[in-house]
Amino acid sequence: MTPTGVAPTLSVIIPAHNEAGYIGPCLSALFESAPLPDQATGEVIVMANGCSDATVAEAQSVPVPHRWDCHVIDRAEGGKIGALQDGETRARGRVLVYLDADVLVSPQLLPLICATLDCNVARYASGEPQLMRARSTVSRLYARFWATLPFVQKGVPGFGLFAMNKAGRARWGGWPDVIADDIFARLSFAPQERQRLAASYQWPLVEGFRNLVRVRRRQNAGVDEIASRFPQLLANEDVRRPSLSHITGRALRDPAGFLIYAAVSVAVKSPLYRDSRANRWTRGR
Repeated sequence: MTPTGVAPTLSVIIPAHNEAGYIGPCLSALFESAPLPDQATGEVIVMANGCSDATVAEAQSVPVPHRWDCHVIDRAEGGKIGALQDGETRARGRVLVYLDADVLVSPQLLPLICATLDCNVARYASGEPQLMRARSTVSRLYARFWATLPFVQKGVPGFGLFAMNKAGRARWGGWPDVIADDIFARLSFAPQERQRLAASYQWPLVEGFRNLVRVRRRQNAGVDEIASRFPQLLANEDVRRPSLSHITGRALRDPAGFLIYAAVSVAVKSPLYRDSRANRWTRGR
């Protein structure tokens, strides 16, 4: 636990909707982080929103080490944006980390984030994203090709985990009700204000072709929504769509991965794969 009366330097906000089986490993990995710089302390705020499983009990059962606090908030109301808003009102840290409940951070990532962002100049950061090994062959092939795309290898993508300091968060008021909160946050900072840190985090991919199509469709809708509602933010985009030569080169090196990736891309536009369960918050896995 953090020393009594000492405000934490870093606050980790974790929206969690029915994340039993994921939130425990997520918190365990977080609490195994290397010490924060200069004896800084941290807090974790788990915003369990509209859960009907054991997410709350699982989060509460994870041991909390010295120099950390953990608060598990059981909200009856669902919705990620509401969870983000509520979590921020409780956060006391100068550095804010927004973490998906199924992500595993490496031991060095949070200390690097804290050292990079604990300043009075607006800054944004994330780590090196790594996909966990999928169980299905389709998802493994898709992930293998996807990982070679420019927006994954370059810039600071921030999917699954992104962070900013209070000076950066002051750039807007409440979170807009958008699908892609991570894209909105990233594009609220100019490229020179964003930093990709040399420490990794892992997150899972969905399993199977239909689920890949469902999540990809939602991701595309999120990008389109940002472009429509916040076109001024597009000036901060620094990673462009892959060129034909890049795609062709990668296809020659990995024809099986390209075939699955291309098939998902085509199916996203097909009415045959419309999902009546689709909503504005669909897990990346």
